[in-house]
Amino acid sequence: SRWCLITSHKLYSSVYDPNEKTFEKLLIANRGEIACRVIKTCKKMGIKTVAIHSDVDANAVHVKMADEAVCVGPAPTSKSYLNMDAIMEVIRKTRAQAVSLNVSICCSCFIYRKQKSQKGVTFIGPDTHAIQAMGDKIESKLLAKNAKVNTIPGFDGVVKDADEAVRIAREIGYPVMIKASAGGGGKGMRIAWDDEETREGFRFSSQEAASSFGDDRLLIEKFIDNPRHIEIQVCTVLADKHGNALWLNERECSIQRRNQKVVEEAPSTFLDPETRRAMGEQAVALAKAVKYSSAGTVEFLVDSSKNFYFLEMNTRLQVEHPVTECITGLDLVQEMIRVAKGYPLRHKQADIPINGWAVECRVYAEDPYKSFGLPSIGKLSQYQEPLHVPSVRVDSGIQQGSDISIYYDPMISKLITYGSNRAEALKRMEEALDNYVIRGVAHNISLLREVIVHPRFVQGDISTKFLPEVYPEGFKGHKLTDLERRQLLATAASLYVAEQLRSQRFLGTPRIPIAKSKRSSWELSVHLGDGTYPVAVSKAGSSFSVEVDGMKLNVTSEWNLASPLLSVTIDGTQRTIQRISRNASGETNIQFLGTVYKLQILTKVAAELSKYMPEKAAEDTSSILRSPMPGTVVAVSVKPGDMVSEGQEICVIEAMKMQNSMIAAKTGKV
Repeated sequence: SRWCLITSHKLYSSVYDPNEKTFEKLLIANRGEIACRVIKTCKKMGIKTVAIHSDVDANAVHVKMADEAVCVGPAPTSKSYLNMDAIMEVIRKTRAQAVSLNVSICCSCFIYRKQKSQKGVTFIGPDTHAIQAMGDKIESKLLAKNAKVNTIPGFDGVVKDADEAVRIAREIGYPVMIKASAGGGGKGMRIAWDDEETREGFRFSSQEAASSFGDDRLLIEKFIDNPRHIEIQVCTVLADKHGNALWLNERECSIQRRNQKVVEEAPSTFLDPETRRAMGEQAVALAKAVKYSSAGTVEFLVDSSKNFYFLEMNTRLQVEHPVTECITGLDLVQEMIRVAKGYPLRHKQADIPINGWAVECRVYAEDPYKSFGLPSIGKLSQYQEPLHVPSVRVDSGIQQGSDISIYYDPMISKLITYGSNRAEALKRMEEALDNYVIRGVAHNISLLREVIVHPRFVQGDISTKFLPEVYPEGFKGHKLTDLERRQLLATAASLYVAEQLRSQRFLGTPRIPIAKSKRSSWELSVHLGDGTYPVAVSKAGSSFSVEVDGMKLNVTSEWNLASPLLSVTIDGTQRTIQRISRNASGETNIQFLGTVYKLQILTKVAAELSKYMPEKAAEDTSSILRSPMPGTVVAVSVKPGDMVSEGQEICVIEAMKMQNSMIAAKTGKV
C-alpha cells in the first residue's frame, strides 16, 4: 500500500516499453532513499532487484522493497556497503546481470574486479576511465582545462603536508578552499582565511577524506566568495554505433550549510538562456572528453556577473536529481539502465523542455539550532509523509519505527514540490512542510520553512552564504509577529479547552449522567517565551471565541485530538499545526509555522498558585565539555592535570563522517 501511495504521486512521465529488454535482475549496492529510488524504476521496467544491507539495516525499507536481500557485513560502510569482496560474492550467488552503485570509489573498484572475474555483469553507469578521471578532483580539473571548460584558479597537484598547504595558500591568496581529491557531499572540505586555519583545515580534511573515501589526498584552490552553486545534469551515450549527448538544464543548489546542499530548485532564477546554453555546452564537452556514457552532473560556481567556473563532475545519480525529472518529464534511472544496456537516447537536445518549476528540500535528522544542523539519532516513533498535498513527491528510505543511527547520513527524505511557476512550487512546499509529521528525532523542518518564505529567497537573491548572512547569530526559529503570536495563543487555548471538554465524555456520552451543565467560558493564563498572557475562551458550537490582548479571534476546527495534524481556521486564515507533546502541568509543545513553541496553559487559579511552586535549579555546565551530537571520539588532545585555555581543542568527535573539534569554553584544569 505504501508503494502504491508513493507511485501515485510521481512527478515524471516517462514511458516504459515492456517489449524493450534490459536486465532480468539488478543488484543495488546502496542504501536509503537512493536505493529505494532505483528499485521503484526497476519495478516499472520489470526488473527484479537484489538489495544489500549491513546488519543494522536488516529491517530497512530498501531491504523490504527488493525481491532479494543479502547482508554484507556490520554497520560501518567500509565493512558493508563498500566491502567489494562481499558485494562480488553476492553478485555471484544471486546471478545478478547488472549492478547499480552510487559511490565513485566503489564503482571503479567494482569495474576493475568485474573485468577480472564477473565479466558477464553490467555496471549501471560510466566506465572506469570516466569514474576515475572525474572522481579525482585533481585529474578532473586538468581534463576540464583541456576541454576548454572554465576552471577555478588553484594548485593542480597533490598537497603533501600542512606546511606545503600554507605555502600554496599564500601563493594563491586567501581565502582558499581545501578539498578532498576523491571527495563529495561537503566531506573533506574546509575554507581557510589564514595560515592557522589552513593547517587545521588540512588536518581535518585529510582525516575526513580517509574516513569517507579511503583517500586522504587534498587539493587547494581559490575560494570564490559569495557565489551561486549551479549544476548541469548531463545524459550521454558515446559508443561505436551512436553518439549523443544531452544537457538537461540546470539546478540551483546555493542554499548550503557546511558545503552541503539543503534546498535545490530547477530551473535557476539567475540564469538567462545564453548562460544556460554556454554552461550546458561546456558540461557536454567535458562529458565527451572523458567518453562519458550515463547520467552525470557537472557542477559550477557562478559569480554575480554570471561568470561560471567548473567545480566537479559527479559520476552518479545526484541526490537532487528529482527536480530535473520534474521539469523534463524524464526518469533518469530508466535512462541510465537503457544506456548501460546499449540503447541510444530517445531524445534530442531540442526535445528537452523546462516545464514548470520544482523545489527540493532535504529533510535531515538534525538540530537546526546548532550550527544550522548537527546530527540527531533515535527511532522514528511517528512518521507521516505529506503525500496528500497536491504535486508533492517524497523520496525516502525510512518509515515509522526506523532508526536514525550514527553510522550513516542523517537524511530522512527528499521533499519535492512542483508547480507551473516558482511561486506555486514554493507555496506547495510551505504546505507540505507544515503537513510533514516526524517524531522521535530532531529535524530541520523549521529551517527549511524559514528559508523558502524568506523575502531574499522568494526574490531569488541567494548565494552559498545565504544562511550565515541571513542568520549571523545562528538560526533561532520563526520570529512571531504580533498577529501570529495572538493566533498561536488563541489556537493553544482553544486546543486546551477542546481537550478539557473531551475528557468530560466517555464514548460520546457524559461520564456522570447527573453532572452539571457544561461550562461555556474559561479564563486561562498562557505562558509563551518571556511573556504571560491572560486569555478568555468562550464556546459557540464547534468554534471558540478567544480574547487575547483585548482582541477577539474566532477559532474553528474539527478538533480531532487523536490526529498528529490539526487544521485550524483563525479569523478566516487556515493554519496547519502539530501538537508535539503535553504534560499534566499544562506544558505543551506546538509546531506552528514550522517552528516548535513551548507554552504553558493554566487556569487563572492555577496560575495564581504557581508562584508558590519551587523552581528547579539549572545545571551548571561551565566546567563540562558536552558533545552537541552523538558520535565517535576519534582523538583526545589533553590528559588529566593539563591546563587548557579558552578555545583550545579538547577532543575530536566524528559524527556521520564529519569531524568536529570540541574546544574548551573557559580556561581551567582538566
